[in-house]
Amino acid sequence: MPTKTLVIGASENPQRYANKAARSLKQHGHPVALLGLKEGTIQDTPIQTGFPTLTDIDTVTLYVGPANQHVFADYIKQLKPRRVIFNPGTENPALENELAQAGIEPIEACTLVMLSIGNYE
Repeated sequence: MPTKTLVIGASENPQRYANKAARSLKQHGHPVALLGLKEGTIQDTPIQTGFPTLTDIDTVTLYVGPANQHVFADYIKQLKPRRVIFNPGTENPALENELAQAGIEPIEACTLVMLSIGNYE
């Protein structure tokens, strides 16, 4: 069964990469949870705000720049995902090290590319 992915930085704007990733994940059969600054929906999936209680998150894919990631660090660690994907422009060595020390694999990659070449697993 496909694993659940949390998209942090989700937006209703179809031009934003977080929106494209959410739609592509769903198209590839991956359940998603969406977290953004404003409530809304992407293909009938609600965009939540704040720090909702989520379970069974396997992957977090980040679409928030390094300057704003510190807000999410403890929340991500509490979710205990298997991995966090740092998409282009979100690379953050300090947070990557912090996650690795918590037993969470940081990956610098592009969710859209991973899905398109079939190695999202």
